[in-house]
Amino acid sequence: MQATLGSEYVSFVSALEKEPPVSIRLNPQKGLHSPATYSAVPWAERGLYIPQRPVFALDPRWHAGAYYVQEASSMFLEQAWKTIAGSLDAKPVVLDLCAAPGGKSTHLASLLPQGSLLVSNEVIRSRAQILTENSTKWGRGNIIVTNSDPQDFGDLESFFDVIVIDAPCSGEGMFRKDPDAVKEWSEANVHLCAERQHRILADVWNALKPDGFLIYSTCTYNANENEQVLQWLTENYEVKGVEVVVPDQWNITVSSTRDINGYRFYPHRTEGEGLFMAVLQKTEGQERSFRKPKKPTWLKAPRKEVEIVSGWIQERDDWEWLRWQEKMVILPAGMYDHAEQLAQHTRIVYAGVDVAEIIRDQANPLPALALFDDMNPRHFAVEEVDLEKALRFLKKEDIALETGKGWKLIVYQNIPLGWVKQIGHRANNYFPNEWRLRMDWREVEKLLTEPITFLEV
Repeated sequence: MQATLGSEYVSFVSALEKEPPVSIRLNPQKGLHSPATYSAVPWAERGLYIPQRPVFALDPRWHAGAYYVQEASSMFLEQAWKTIAGSLDAKPVVLDLCAAPGGKSTHLASLLPQGSLLVSNEVIRSRAQILTENSTKWGRGNIIVTNSDPQDFGDLESFFDVIVIDAPCSGEGMFRKDPDAVKEWSEANVHLCAERQHRILADVWNALKPDGFLIYSTCTYNANENEQVLQWLTENYEVKGVEVVVPDQWNITVSSTRDINGYRFYPHRTEGEGLFMAVLQKTEGQERSFRKPKKPTWLKAPRKEVEIVSGWIQERDDWEWLRWQEKMVILPAGMYDHAEQLAQHTRIVYAGVDVAEIIRDQANPLPALALFDDMNPRHFAVEEVDLEKALRFLKKEDIALETGKGWKLIVYQNIPLGWVKQIGHRANNYFPNEWRLRMDWREVEKLLTEPITFLEV
Protein backbone atom coordinates (compact mmCIF):
# COMPACT_ATOMS: atom_id res chain seq x y z
CA MET A 1 0.00 0.00 0.00
CA GLN A 2 2.87 2.38 0.72
CA ALA A 3 4.15 1.96 -2.83
CA THR A 4 0.64 2.45 -4.23
CA LEU A 5 -0.31 5.51 -2.19
CA GLY A 6 3.06 7.20 -1.82
CA SER A 7 2.75 10.39 0.23
CA GLU A 8 -0.90 9.57 1.06
CA TYR A 9 0.05 6.43 2.97
CA VAL A 10 0.28 8.18 6.35
CA SER A 11 -3.23 9.62 5.92
CA PHE A 12 -4.49 6.18 4.89
CA VAL A 13 -3.09 4.52 8.04
CA SER A 14 -4.52 7.31 10.18
CA ALA A 15 -7.97 6.77 8.65
CA LEU A 16 -7.84 3.07 9.53
CA GLU A 17 -7.46 3.99 13.19
CA LYS A 18 -10.68 6.03 13.23
CA GLU A 19 -14.21 4.79 13.82
CA PRO A 20 -15.87 3.84 10.52
CA PRO A 21 -18.82 5.99 9.43
CA VAL A 22 -22.36 4.62 9.76
CA SER A 23 -24.46 4.77 6.62
CA ILE A 24 -27.87 3.55 5.54
CA ARG A 25 -29.88 3.47 2.32
CA LEU A 26 -33.57 4.32 2.43
CA ASN A 27 -36.19 2.17 0.73
CA PRO A 28 -37.88 4.56 -1.73
CA GLN A 29 -41.22 2.77 -1.38
CA LYS A 30 -41.62 2.87 2.40
CA GLY A 31 -42.00 6.53 3.18
CA LEU A 32 -39.00 7.46 5.31
CA HIS A 33 -37.12 10.73 4.77
CA SER A 34 -33.72 11.88 5.93
CA PRO A 35 -33.52 14.95 8.16
CA ALA A 36 -31.94 17.95 6.43
CA THR A 37 -29.14 17.92 9.00
CA TYR A 38 -27.84 14.52 7.85
CA SER A 39 -25.08 14.20 5.25
CA ALA A 40 -25.96 12.50 1.99
CA VAL A 41 -23.85 9.79 0.40
CA PRO A 42 -22.86 11.69 -2.77
CA TRP A 43 -23.12 8.77 -5.20
CA ALA A 44 -26.41 7.30 -3.93
CA GLU A 45 -29.66 9.24 -4.10
CA ARG A 46 -31.11 7.65 -0.96
CA GLY A 47 -27.91 6.96 0.92
CA LEU A 48 -27.09 8.94 4.04
CA TYR A 49 -24.68 9.02 6.91
CA ILE A 50 -26.12 8.93 10.41
CA PRO A 51 -24.27 10.50 13.33
CA GLN A 52 -24.03 7.38 15.48
CA ARG A 53 -24.87 3.69 15.34
CA PRO A 54 -28.13 2.92 17.17
CA VAL A 55 -29.29 -0.56 18.11
CA PHE A 56 -30.99 -1.19 14.77
CA ALA A 57 -32.69 -4.32 16.11
CA LEU A 58 -34.83 -2.05 18.31
CA ASP A 59 -36.20 -0.13 15.33
CA PRO A 60 -39.30 -1.80 13.83
CA ARG A 61 -38.73 0.14 10.61
CA TRP A 62 -35.42 -1.67 10.10
CA HIS A 63 -37.19 -5.02 10.53
CA ALA A 64 -39.76 -3.90 7.95
CA GLY A 65 -37.17 -3.10 5.27
CA ALA A 66 -37.70 0.67 5.40
CA TYR A 67 -33.93 1.09 5.17
CA TYR A 68 -30.84 -1.07 4.78
CA VAL A 69 -27.67 -0.59 6.81
CA GLN A 70 -24.99 -0.54 4.13
CA GLU A 71 -21.41 0.58 3.82
CA ALA A 72 -21.39 3.82 1.80
CA SER A 73 -18.72 2.91 -0.77
CA SER A 74 -20.79 -0.09 -1.88
CA MET A 75 -23.59 2.27 -2.88
CA PHE A 76 -21.45 3.37 -5.85
CA LEU A 77 -23.25 0.53 -7.63
CA GLU A 78 -25.95 3.12 -8.32
CA GLN A 79 -23.59 5.14 -10.52
CA ALA A 80 -22.50 2.02 -12.40
CA TRP A 81 -26.15 1.14 -12.99
CA LYS A 82 -27.14 4.62 -14.16
CA THR A 83 -24.25 4.58 -16.63
CA ILE A 84 -25.52 1.45 -18.42
CA ALA A 85 -29.29 1.76 -17.86
CA GLY A 86 -29.93 3.58 -21.14
CA SER A 87 -28.34 0.73 -23.12
CA LEU A 88 -30.55 -2.00 -21.65
CA ASP A 89 -33.89 -3.52 -22.60
CA ALA A 90 -36.98 -1.98 -21.03
CA LYS A 91 -37.23 -4.95 -18.65
CA PRO A 92 -33.71 -6.28 -18.11
CA VAL A 93 -32.85 -9.57 -16.42
CA VAL A 94 -30.01 -9.14 -13.94
CA LEU A 95 -27.87 -11.58 -11.92
CA ASP A 96 -26.30 -10.64 -8.60
CA LEU A 97 -24.04 -13.67 -8.33
CA CYS A 98 -22.54 -13.33 -4.84
CA ALA A 99 -25.47 -11.56 -3.26
CA ALA A 100 -25.68 -12.29 0.49
CA PRO A 101 -26.55 -10.63 2.75
CA GLY A 102 -28.40 -8.47 0.23
CA GLY A 103 -27.03 -4.92 0.18
CA LYS A 104 -26.40 -4.77 -3.55
CA SER A 105 -29.51 -6.83 -4.37
CA THR A 106 -31.89 -4.58 -2.45
CA HIS A 107 -30.21 -1.59 -4.09
CA LEU A 108 -30.60 -3.12 -7.55
CA ALA A 109 -34.20 -4.08 -6.81
CA SER A 110 -34.96 -0.38 -6.30
CA LEU A 111 -33.00 0.75 -9.36
CA LEU A 112 -34.48 -1.72 -11.85
CA PRO A 113 -37.47 -0.52 -13.91
CA GLN A 114 -40.91 -1.99 -13.21
CA GLY A 115 -41.30 -5.47 -14.67
CA SER A 116 -37.60 -6.36 -14.56
CA LEU A 117 -36.21 -9.47 -12.89
CA LEU A 118 -33.28 -9.76 -10.49
CA VAL A 119 -31.77 -13.15 -9.71
CA SER A 120 -29.92 -12.98 -6.39
CA ASN A 121 -27.64 -15.95 -5.81
CA GLU A 122 -25.73 -17.18 -2.79
CA VAL A 123 -23.79 -20.44 -2.84
CA ILE A 124 -23.78 -20.94 0.97
CA ARG A 125 -27.19 -22.19 2.09
CA SER A 126 -27.35 -20.42 5.47
CA ARG A 127 -26.43 -17.12 3.84
CA ALA A 128 -29.05 -17.71 1.15
CA GLN A 129 -31.67 -17.72 3.92
CA ILE A 130 -30.45 -14.33 5.17
CA LEU A 131 -30.53 -13.08 1.58
CA THR A 132 -34.12 -14.29 1.25
CA GLU A 133 -35.15 -12.50 4.44
CA ASN A 134 -33.61 -9.18 3.39
CA SER A 135 -34.96 -9.44 -0.16
CA THR A 136 -38.46 -10.21 1.11
CA LYS A 137 -38.45 -7.36 3.59
CA TRP A 138 -37.32 -4.92 0.90
CA GLY A 139 -40.68 -5.59 -0.72
CA ARG A 140 -40.13 -5.03 -4.44
CA GLY A 141 -41.32 -8.46 -5.58
CA ASN A 142 -38.87 -8.60 -8.49
CA ILE A 143 -36.27 -10.94 -6.97
CA ILE A 144 -35.71 -14.67 -7.37
CA VAL A 145 -33.26 -15.99 -4.77
CA THR A 146 -31.14 -18.98 -5.78
CA ASN A 147 -28.69 -21.16 -3.88
CA SER A 148 -26.39 -22.43 -6.62
CA ASP A 149 -22.76 -22.74 -7.61
CA PRO A 150 -21.66 -20.15 -10.21
CA GLN A 151 -21.03 -22.89 -12.78
CA ASP A 152 -24.75 -23.79 -12.72
CA PHE A 153 -25.48 -20.50 -14.48
CA GLY A 154 -23.16 -21.35 -17.37
CA ASP A 155 -25.88 -23.46 -19.00
CA LEU A 156 -28.17 -20.41 -19.19
CA GLU A 157 -26.49 -19.13 -22.32
CA SER A 158 -27.03 -15.42 -23.08
CA PHE A 159 -29.65 -15.21 -20.34
CA PHE A 160 -28.69 -12.05 -18.44
CA ASP A 161 -28.47 -8.46 -19.58
CA VAL A 162 -26.28 -7.57 -16.60
CA ILE A 163 -24.21 -9.66 -14.19
CA VAL A 164 -23.03 -8.14 -10.93
CA ILE A 165 -20.16 -9.93 -9.19
CA ASP A 166 -19.13 -8.64 -5.78
CA ALA A 167 -16.39 -11.23 -5.70
CA PRO A 168 -15.19 -13.11 -2.61
CA CYS A 169 -11.87 -11.49 -1.79
CA SER A 170 -9.14 -11.02 0.80
CA GLY A 171 -11.11 -8.23 2.46
CA GLU A 172 -8.37 -5.63 2.86
CA GLY A 173 -10.92 -2.85 2.54
CA MET A 174 -12.73 -4.11 5.63
CA PHE A 175 -9.75 -4.15 7.99
CA ARG A 176 -11.12 -1.16 9.91
CA LYS A 177 -14.52 -2.77 10.49
CA ASP A 178 -13.54 -6.43 10.76
CA PRO A 179 -10.46 -7.38 12.83
CA ASP A 180 -10.86 -11.01 11.74
CA ALA A 181 -10.13 -9.96 8.16
CA VAL A 182 -6.69 -8.80 9.31
CA LYS A 183 -5.97 -12.14 11.00
CA GLU A 184 -7.01 -14.13 7.92
CA TRP A 185 -4.98 -12.09 5.44
CA SER A 186 -1.90 -13.56 3.77
CA GLU A 187 -0.22 -13.30 0.39
CA ALA A 188 -1.18 -16.91 -0.25
CA ASN A 189 -4.82 -16.08 0.42
CA VAL A 190 -4.64 -13.14 -1.99
CA HIS A 191 -3.49 -15.49 -4.77
CA LEU A 192 -6.16 -18.05 -3.87
CA CYS A 193 -8.81 -15.34 -4.04
CA ALA A 194 -7.58 -14.17 -7.44
CA GLU A 195 -7.73 -17.72 -8.80
CA ARG A 196 -11.26 -18.10 -7.43
CA GLN A 197 -12.27 -14.83 -9.07
CA HIS A 198 -10.99 -16.08 -12.43
CA ARG A 199 -12.94 -19.29 -11.99
CA ILE A 200 -16.16 -17.49 -11.04
CA LEU A 201 -15.93 -15.19 -14.06
CA ALA A 202 -15.24 -18.11 -16.39
CA ASP A 203 -18.17 -20.08 -14.94
CA VAL A 204 -20.77 -17.38 -15.62
CA TRP A 205 -19.42 -15.64 -18.71
CA ASN A 206 -21.54 -17.77 -21.03
CA ALA A 207 -24.70 -16.56 -19.24
CA LEU A 208 -24.08 -12.91 -20.13
CA LYS A 209 -25.73 -11.72 -23.34
CA PRO A 210 -23.67 -10.26 -26.18
CA ASP A 211 -23.39 -6.52 -25.49
CA GLY A 212 -24.40 -7.26 -21.90
CA PHE A 213 -22.64 -5.66 -18.96
CA LEU A 214 -20.50 -6.98 -16.12
CA ILE A 215 -20.17 -4.96 -12.91
CA TYR A 216 -17.20 -6.37 -11.01
CA SER A 217 -16.26 -5.32 -7.49
CA THR A 218 -14.24 -6.35 -4.45
CA CYS A 219 -13.68 -4.91 -0.99
CA THR A 220 -9.91 -5.22 -1.25
CA TYR A 221 -7.01 -3.03 -2.40
CA ASN A 222 -4.41 -5.26 -4.03
CA ALA A 223 -4.05 -5.26 -7.81
CA ASN A 224 -4.03 -9.10 -8.02
CA GLU A 225 -7.75 -9.21 -7.27
CA ASN A 226 -8.66 -6.04 -9.12
CA GLU A 227 -6.72 -4.63 -12.09
CA GLN A 228 -5.02 -7.95 -12.81
CA VAL A 229 -8.41 -9.68 -12.89
CA LEU A 230 -9.53 -7.12 -15.48
CA GLN A 231 -6.36 -7.82 -17.46
CA TRP A 232 -7.09 -11.56 -17.30
CA LEU A 233 -10.58 -10.86 -18.67
CA THR A 234 -9.21 -8.90 -21.63
CA GLU A 235 -6.75 -11.71 -22.40
CA ASN A 236 -9.41 -14.42 -22.40
CA TYR A 237 -12.62 -12.74 -23.59
CA GLU A 238 -13.74 -9.95 -25.87
CA VAL A 239 -14.65 -7.05 -23.60
CA LYS A 240 -14.39 -3.30 -23.45
CA GLY A 241 -14.44 -0.91 -20.54
CA VAL A 242 -17.34 1.38 -19.69
CA GLU A 243 -16.50 4.73 -18.17
CA VAL A 244 -18.44 5.92 -15.14
CA VAL A 245 -18.27 9.70 -14.88
CA VAL A 246 -17.36 10.76 -11.34
CA PRO A 247 -17.02 14.36 -10.12
CA ASP A 248 -13.60 15.29 -8.74
CA GLN A 249 -15.11 16.27 -5.39
CA TRP A 250 -16.08 12.66 -4.69
CA ASN A 251 -12.35 11.89 -4.30
CA ILE A 252 -12.64 8.51 -6.00
CA THR A 253 -9.34 7.25 -7.41
CA VAL A 254 -9.50 6.05 -11.03
CA SER A 255 -7.06 3.42 -12.30
CA SER A 256 -6.82 2.14 -15.87
CA THR A 257 -6.01 -1.32 -17.21
CA ARG A 258 -6.11 -1.81 -20.99
CA ASP A 259 -8.64 1.02 -21.37
CA ILE A 260 -10.83 -0.35 -18.57
CA ASN A 261 -11.30 2.02 -15.67
CA GLY A 262 -11.33 0.81 -12.09
CA TYR A 263 -12.84 2.98 -9.38
CA ARG A 264 -11.05 2.81 -6.03
CA PHE A 265 -12.33 3.99 -2.67
CA TYR A 266 -9.84 4.71 0.11
CA PRO A 267 -10.98 5.63 3.64
CA HIS A 268 -8.70 8.68 3.86
CA ARG A 269 -10.23 10.11 0.68
CA THR A 270 -13.87 9.04 0.82
CA GLU A 271 -16.22 8.56 3.75
CA GLY A 272 -16.48 4.80 3.56
CA GLU A 273 -14.51 1.57 3.47
CA GLY A 274 -12.20 0.19 0.79
CA LEU A 275 -13.83 -0.76 -2.52
CA PHE A 276 -12.87 -1.47 -6.12
CA MET A 277 -15.44 -1.45 -8.92
CA ALA A 278 -15.29 -1.67 -12.71
CA VAL A 279 -17.88 -1.87 -15.49
CA LEU A 280 -17.26 -3.89 -18.65
CA GLN A 281 -19.26 -4.75 -21.75
CA LYS A 282 -19.17 -8.11 -23.49
CA THR A 283 -18.47 -7.76 -27.21
CA GLU A 284 -18.64 -11.41 -28.32
CA GLY A 285 -21.17 -14.21 -28.76
CA GLN A 286 -24.70 -14.33 -30.13
CA GLU A 287 -28.23 -14.33 -28.74
CA ARG A 288 -29.84 -17.67 -27.86
CA SER A 289 -33.46 -18.68 -27.54
CA PHE A 290 -34.68 -21.06 -24.86
CA ARG A 291 -36.55 -24.31 -25.20
CA LYS A 292 -39.60 -24.65 -23.03
CA PRO A 293 -39.25 -27.54 -20.56
CA LYS A 294 -41.53 -30.52 -21.11
CA LYS A 295 -42.65 -30.50 -17.50
CA PRO A 296 -43.05 -27.01 -16.01
CA THR A 297 -42.01 -26.28 -12.44
CA TRP A 298 -44.41 -23.38 -12.05
CA LEU A 299 -48.14 -23.79 -12.58
CA LYS A 300 -50.31 -20.91 -13.68
CA ALA A 301 -52.75 -20.20 -10.87
CA PRO A 302 -56.39 -21.09 -11.61
CA ARG A 303 -58.54 -18.04 -12.32
CA LYS A 304 -60.86 -18.96 -9.43
CA GLU A 305 -57.98 -18.79 -6.95
CA VAL A 306 -56.62 -15.56 -8.41
CA GLU A 307 -60.02 -13.94 -7.92
CA ILE A 308 -59.93 -14.82 -4.21
CA VAL A 309 -56.74 -12.82 -3.58
CA SER A 310 -56.40 -10.41 -6.51
CA GLY A 311 -57.88 -7.59 -4.43
CA TRP A 312 -54.92 -7.92 -2.07
CA ILE A 313 -52.63 -6.46 -4.78
CA GLN A 314 -53.00 -2.92 -6.10
CA GLU A 315 -51.90 -3.56 -9.70
CA ARG A 316 -52.85 -7.16 -10.39
CA ASP A 317 -52.01 -7.04 -14.11
CA ASP A 318 -48.36 -6.22 -13.40
CA TRP A 319 -47.82 -9.74 -12.10
CA GLU A 320 -47.78 -13.39 -13.14
CA TRP A 321 -50.02 -15.39 -10.77
CA LEU A 322 -48.55 -18.82 -10.09
CA ARG A 323 -48.97 -21.80 -7.81
CA TRP A 324 -45.96 -23.24 -6.04
CA GLN A 325 -46.98 -26.14 -3.80
CA GLU A 326 -49.87 -24.74 -1.70
CA LYS A 327 -48.80 -21.13 -2.09
CA MET A 328 -49.98 -18.42 -4.43
CA VAL A 329 -46.87 -16.66 -5.75
CA ILE A 330 -46.49 -13.64 -8.00
CA LEU A 331 -43.62 -12.70 -10.32
CA PRO A 332 -43.23 -9.69 -12.63
CA ALA A 333 -45.48 -10.08 -15.68
CA GLY A 334 -43.69 -11.61 -18.66
CA MET A 335 -41.06 -13.38 -16.56
CA TYR A 336 -42.70 -16.81 -16.41
CA ASP A 337 -40.41 -18.37 -19.04
CA HIS A 338 -37.34 -16.95 -17.32
CA ALA A 339 -38.45 -18.46 -14.02
CA GLU A 340 -38.92 -21.83 -15.73
CA GLN A 341 -35.42 -21.74 -17.22
CA LEU A 342 -33.94 -20.87 -13.85
CA ALA A 343 -35.80 -23.73 -12.21
CA GLN A 344 -34.25 -26.18 -14.69
CA HIS A 345 -30.67 -25.15 -13.91
CA THR A 346 -30.54 -23.66 -10.41
CA ARG A 347 -31.91 -24.26 -6.93
CA ILE A 348 -34.60 -21.66 -6.32
CA VAL A 349 -35.01 -20.74 -2.66
CA TYR A 350 -37.59 -17.98 -3.00
CA ALA A 351 -39.29 -16.18 -5.85
CA GLY A 352 -41.26 -12.97 -6.22
CA VAL A 353 -43.81 -12.66 -3.43
CA ASP A 354 -45.51 -15.40 -1.45
CA VAL A 355 -48.99 -13.87 -1.40
CA ALA A 356 -51.18 -16.48 0.23
CA GLU A 357 -51.58 -20.05 1.31
CA ILE A 358 -54.58 -21.60 -0.44
CA ILE A 359 -56.31 -24.45 1.37
CA ARG A 360 -59.74 -25.61 0.18
CA ASP A 361 -60.60 -22.26 -1.41
CA GLN A 362 -59.55 -20.48 1.80
CA ALA A 363 -56.77 -17.91 1.42
CA ASN A 364 -54.50 -16.94 4.30
CA PRO A 365 -52.10 -14.00 3.78
CA LEU A 366 -48.40 -14.78 4.10
CA PRO A 367 -45.71 -12.63 5.79
CA ALA A 368 -44.16 -11.46 2.51
CA LEU A 369 -47.44 -9.88 1.42
CA ALA A 370 -47.44 -7.52 4.41
CA LEU A 371 -44.00 -6.22 3.39
CA PHE A 372 -44.74 -6.01 -0.35
CA ASP A 373 -44.83 -2.53 -1.89
CA ASP A 374 -47.88 -3.30 -4.02
CA MET A 375 -49.97 -4.83 -1.21
CA ASN A 376 -53.41 -3.21 -0.94
CA PRO A 377 -53.80 -2.19 2.74
CA ARG A 378 -57.39 -1.06 2.13
CA HIS A 379 -58.39 -4.69 1.78
CA PHE A 380 -57.40 -5.51 5.38
CA ALA A 381 -58.15 -4.35 8.88
CA VAL A 382 -55.15 -2.31 10.03
CA GLU A 383 -53.88 -2.02 13.60
CA GLU A 384 -51.41 0.82 14.26
CA VAL A 385 -49.24 -0.08 17.25
CA ASP A 386 -46.80 1.79 19.47
CA LEU A 387 -43.12 0.95 19.85
CA GLU A 388 -43.55 -1.55 22.69
CA LYS A 389 -46.29 -3.50 20.92
CA ALA A 390 -44.30 -3.42 17.68
CA LEU A 391 -41.25 -4.91 19.37
CA ARG A 392 -43.32 -7.54 21.17
CA PHE A 393 -44.87 -8.44 17.83
CA LEU A 394 -41.37 -8.73 16.31
CA LYS A 395 -40.39 -11.00 19.21
CA LYS A 396 -43.31 -13.18 18.05
CA GLU A 397 -45.26 -12.65 21.25
CA ASP A 398 -49.05 -12.61 21.13
CA ILE A 399 -50.21 -9.03 21.62
CA ALA A 400 -53.46 -7.70 23.07
CA LEU A 401 -55.66 -5.75 20.64
CA GLU A 402 -59.12 -4.27 20.66
CA THR A 403 -61.87 -6.80 20.08
CA GLY A 404 -62.37 -8.08 16.57
CA LYS A 405 -62.08 -11.13 14.35
CA GLY A 406 -59.93 -12.29 11.46
CA TRP A 407 -56.70 -11.09 9.88
CA LYS A 408 -55.18 -7.77 10.88
CA LEU A 409 -52.21 -5.96 9.42
CA ILE A 410 -49.86 -4.72 12.15
CA VAL A 411 -48.45 -1.29 11.28
CA TYR A 412 -45.84 0.89 13.00
CA GLN A 413 -45.55 4.53 11.91
CA ASN A 414 -47.53 3.70 8.75
CA ILE A 415 -45.09 0.91 7.83
CA PRO A 416 -46.52 -2.65 7.73
CA LEU A 417 -44.77 -5.28 9.83
CA GLY A 418 -46.86 -8.44 9.47
CA TRP A 419 -50.06 -10.28 10.33
CA VAL A 420 -52.01 -11.38 13.36
CA LYS A 421 -55.19 -13.40 13.34
CA GLN A 422 -57.56 -12.10 15.95
CA ILE A 423 -60.06 -14.15 17.92
CA GLY A 424 -61.73 -11.89 20.45
CA HIS A 425 -59.08 -10.09 22.51
CA ARG A 426 -56.45 -12.69 21.62
CA ALA A 427 -54.35 -12.18 18.50
CA ASN A 428 -52.19 -15.03 17.20
CA ASN A 429 -48.87 -13.80 15.86
CA TYR A 430 -47.88 -14.90 12.32
CA PHE A 431 -44.50 -13.20 12.18
CA PRO A 432 -41.94 -15.75 10.87
CA ASN A 433 -40.14 -17.50 13.69
CA GLU A 434 -36.78 -17.34 11.89
CA TRP A 435 -37.05 -13.53 11.62
CA ARG A 436 -38.03 -12.84 15.22
CA LEU A 437 -36.23 -10.41 17.52
CA ARG A 438 -34.25 -12.70 19.81
CA MET A 439 -33.29 -10.12 22.43
CA ASP A 440 -34.58 -10.73 25.96
CA TRP A 441 -37.26 -8.19 26.93
CA ARG A 442 -35.27 -7.03 29.97
CA GLU A 443 -32.39 -6.21 27.65
CA VAL A 444 -34.80 -4.40 25.33
CA GLU A 445 -36.05 -2.23 28.18
CA LYS A 446 -32.50 -1.51 29.31
CA LEU A 447 -31.42 -0.36 25.86
CA LEU A 448 -34.62 1.40 24.88
CA THR A 449 -34.32 4.48 27.07
CA GLU A 450 -35.93 6.54 24.31
CA PRO A 451 -37.46 5.81 20.89
CA ILE A 452 -35.22 5.63 17.85
CA THR A 453 -36.05 8.84 15.99
CA PHE A 454 -33.13 9.33 13.61
CA LEU A 455 -35.43 9.22 10.56
CA GLU A 456 -38.62 11.10 9.75
CA VAL A 457 -41.84 9.54 8.50
